[in-house]
Amino acid sequence: MKGLLPLFLVFAKVGVFTFGGGYAMLPLLMREIVDKNKWLNEEEFADLAAIGQCTPGIIAVDMASFVGYKLHKTIGAIIATLGVVLPSVIIITIIAAVLRPYMEIAVVQHAFAGIRVAICGLIIKTVVTLFRSTVKGAPAIVLALSVFTLLAFFGVSPILLAVGAAVISVAVGLFKQRRAGK
Repeated sequence: MKGLLPLFLVFAKVGVFTFGGGYAMLPLLMREIVDKNKWLNEEEFADLAAIGQCTPGIIAVDMASFVGYKLHKTIGAIIATLGVVLPSVIIITIIAAVLRPYMEIAVVQHAFAGIRVAICGLIIKTVVTLFRSTVKGAPAIVLALSVFTLLAFFGVSPILLAVGAAVISVAVGLFKQRRAGK
């Protein structure tokens, strides 16, 4: 049972202080999970973000479940997941009750517009950090840029891109192994 409260509190902090959904949570998740608590390294975090993208549900919930399970098995997964979800449920309930009558006021709309812009900046920072720590070498750079182009400009399914990138990476890795063995 030791360590469950800190686990809950870290994910509750993420749930409380992050606006904008799953990707907006990535910078805070990275700081708390990788930098501060050292529960994962950058590579594990990037792998988990990739898995979270390919699985149903919110990426922060997937990460909470994984990290909780890694640290304390099933009870850790439950506690971490509750930590990340519970604050959002409480906050959304309060906002729905209190803020709803004020949503048409220009100042409130501008405030939310500013929050959305700030979230874009947070997401870009996380992308740059993940790119630097995971995309190594020319083949990986070409693959990353190709996936981005296919997704952003041609609307190719993220699932197809993830599967295709995995297949291509395996092929490149096997080619490199084979070539090194000669």
